Amino acid sequence: MAVVSWKEILLLTGLVVGCYWNSVSCGFVFDDVSAILDNKDLRPSTPLRNLFLNDFWGTPMAEERSHKSYRPLTVLTFRLNYLFSELTAASYHLLNVVLHAVVCVLFLRVCRLFLDKTSSLVAALLFAVHPIHTEAVTGVVGRAELLSSIFLLAAFLSYTKSTGADRSIVWAPIALTVVLVAAATLCKEQGITVIGICCVHEVFVAQGFTLPMLLDTLRRFLQGKDGFPYAVLQTLLKLIVLVISTLLLVIVRVQVIQSQLPVFTRFDNPAAVSHTPTRQLTFNYLLPVNAWLLLNPSELCCDWTMGTIPLVESLLDLRNLATLVFYASLGLLAYHSLRHRHSSARTVIMALSLMVLPFIPASNLFFPVGFVVAERVLYVPSMGFCVLVAHGFRIVSHKGHWKKISWLVIGVLLTTHAVKTFKRNWDWESEYTLFTSALKVNKNNAKLWNNVGHALENQNNYAKALQYFLQATRVQPDDIGAHMNVGRTYKNLNKSKEAEDAYLVAKSLMPQVIPGKKYATRVAPNHLNVYINLANLIRANESRLEEADQLYRQAISMRPDFKQAYISRGELLLKMNKLTEARDAYLRALELDRTNADLWYNLAIVNIEMKDPPEALRNFNHALELNPRHKLALFNSALLMQESGDPKFWPEANRRFLIYVEEEPGDANGYFNLGMLAMDASENAAAERWMRRAIALQAGFRSALFNLALLYSQSKRESDALPALDELLRHHPEHVKGLILKGDILMNHKKDTRGAKACFERIVRMDPTNVQGKHNLCVVYFEERDLPRAAACLEETLAMAPNEEYVRRHLSIVRGKMAAMSAAGEPLASAGGGADGKEEEEEEEEAPGRGAGVGEEGRGEKNVRTSSAESLGGADQTKSPEEVSDIEKKRAAALRRLEEIERILSGD
Repeated sequence: MAVVSWKEILLLTGLVVGCYWNSVSCGFVFDDVSAILDNKDLRPSTPLRNLFLNDFWGTPMAEERSHKSYRPLTVLTFRLNYLFSELTAASYHLLNVVLHAVVCVLFLRVCRLFLDKTSSLVAALLFAVHPIHTEAVTGVVGRAELLSSIFLLAAFLSYTKSTGADRSIVWAPIALTVVLVAAATLCKEQGITVIGICCVHEVFVAQGFTLPMLLDTLRRFLQGKDGFPYAVLQTLLKLIVLVISTLLLVIVRVQVIQSQLPVFTRFDNPAAVSHTPTRQLTFNYLLPVNAWLLLNPSELCCDWTMGTIPLVESLLDLRNLATLVFYASLGLLAYHSLRHRHSSARTVIMALSLMVLPFIPASNLFFPVGFVVAERVLYVPSMGFCVLVAHGFRIVSHKGHWKKISWLVIGVLLTTHAVKTFKRNWDWESEYTLFTSALKVNKNNAKLWNNVGHALENQNNYAKALQYFLQATRVQPDDIGAHMNVGRTYKNLNKSKEAEDAYLVAKSLMPQVIPGKKYATRVAPNHLNVYINLANLIRANESRLEEADQLYRQAISMRPDFKQAYISRGELLLKMNKLTEARDAYLRALELDRTNADLWYNLAIVNIEMKDPPEALRNFNHALELNPRHKLALFNSALLMQESGDPKFWPEANRRFLIYVEEEPGDANGYFNLGMLAMDASENAAAERWMRRAIALQAGFRSALFNLALLYSQSKRESDALPALDELLRHHPEHVKGLILKGDILMNHKKDTRGAKACFERIVRMDPTNVQGKHNLCVVYFEERDLPRAAACLEETLAMAPNEEYVRRHLSIVRGKMAAMSAAGEPLASAGGGADGKEEEEEEEEAPGRGAGVGEEGRGEKNVRTSSAESLGGADQTKSPEEVSDIEKKRAAALRRLEEIERILSGD
């Protein structure tokens, strides 16, 4: 066996890098989105064991909607990429290029078993640059092909060493082969087919049998003329080991998918649901279609489903000639290679085994798959094709007058293929470029029109996206997904009537229930989203909530494991204030998926609405155990802890708010609540810093401005409080508590009675029934020494609040003062008592202070933003013990000041 030199390795690697370096600048497109961006199994927070419980896309294998593609080793490499670079696409593409180079080197080593040094290098070079590999190398999900091929070739190379120099069996390479086959299969299912390649090599290459020899040996054995030769027995023993290993792997694989095939629709593979002979004719015609892609990869397409290849419905269809030519060519090659023992025959039989056997699982001939044609599944079969081309080159180049021409042809072929591959990589730069390039090849595939629409939709170009979605419905009028896309786009364009009409069309295309047949097996899970989308649309109308609920229940009846239906119904029931039913809906969803952090979060929201904060906090914690950086759970659980009033929760609440602002650095609410926690802990410097950060992010942030001013006021920094209040009132001129606080500071600290009077008069103009504002205005009249007006004002205030003892007492004081002044013959309008005004404002400081302001201003604004807000806002109606204590201290101080004022008035 000729080894591979370093020069050849460098040549192949350089050629691969030259063809694929531009792929590193491509993003995540098409299937990459589901396998990488949306796959939670890549995240370090997901247990490693989940990789062996879920399919390639992160869906539990036990679920019916699972694709049943079990490739945990491939997903493990994605996870390693994520560990080093998270979702930076360049690292994923770079690793794919490296893996392709490794495959090329291993393939060259395999070719050396059947070809000479030159022609084997030609085969490896052609494999390195063939454009059909673009999908497998440039598409990140194609890594499954790359990894599987590495283990497949390694397993084959190991098996070729299982025969000793004396033609005895060497078991160590066979054991290693079985391990490598298992690894190949855990990367992609077709890896198991290397067992068949090993069997072909053992019989026709290692043992040198031909088909006539095998038939003659079998005939003589059956006639009793002779027994099996020792070489045949050795071969049978090795084949039995390989077959048993294959069966064990198949059994394990069947157990993994729980004996269930994935659910595919007629849109994925139209021929799979067609009747005889259409199904057989179409599937057999797909074989020459794939062969033609290897021969002439000029028109490549990322998606060959739906109407890309029309069904072959008649024996008279001319395309059947292509099928006949393909089988005839394949038969002639097989006939030639199986009847002779020379090296050319052995090369051809191994090329055919590499080309045919790995393709069988994707051929649709034995069981349906979820695609019509997929270029990436030709990655391994193309190895056999390249061996055939190199073998033909060797034969022709040995004929003197054809030698130069053969080299010229190979040179042109390698050059054109390399250029085509390089140009094809750019198509994978983005979803828009990928799908528009596919439409140039095929305009009869509604899925391509839909996908271009999705790409435009992601750019918020809804008007143009709608044109593509509508074209998809024209190309495939019964495409449920296309009508759903139309409906969603109309909704984004705020055209609710058109959106509802489109959803109703999609709903009418759903398969009808057949008695005795399970509905879930006949419909794609994503098509049931039409019920969810329609219900989500109509529930915006308060009068149609019951109708929306009926749609959710209909979806659940069709597919009892439809998790999203329970989630959406729970949200609706919460809106309808049917809290017990909402809780039950979320609990049912959790039975289907206990690892979904969003479900635990939603359940916590229901607990808050049901006035059960401890249970809500437990469920928030469940969500954070599953996803420690779940933003809504972080924020609302911290808010719940903060509003509990229990200081033991404050450190953890602070930690969660800090993580939240790391995740959402542009959300002012996170910094505001950090400021509120700091105020609770009397950490004034930190509180000021967080409040200012919140205001910098959100100009005119009402709650932050008010509480910052309050913080300054409580810290005896009234001069700093006034600018904050001025900014607050500039953005919110009707902010009552801001006006009260400003009036208090102006009258009691700045001695600006006129300014204070303007604040309180504005309050009374806005709300004549506001006792607090009215009372403070009365105090201003007293401060201005207008006792009759102050008395009249207090009488009006007492009429509005007859149970307020302090108003009654102040009225009594003013009346007593008036009586004393009248008895002394002093004018009532000039009577004074500035201390009384200060006392009143001091007492009222409790109203604009922390107790009355924070709950309404702080928590309330945040609660509008999230679904948990209303309930958390409600929790603020009950003040914490610390807040109550603070209020009582202020009341006691106010009463002491009141007594002092009464003594002053009496003495005066």
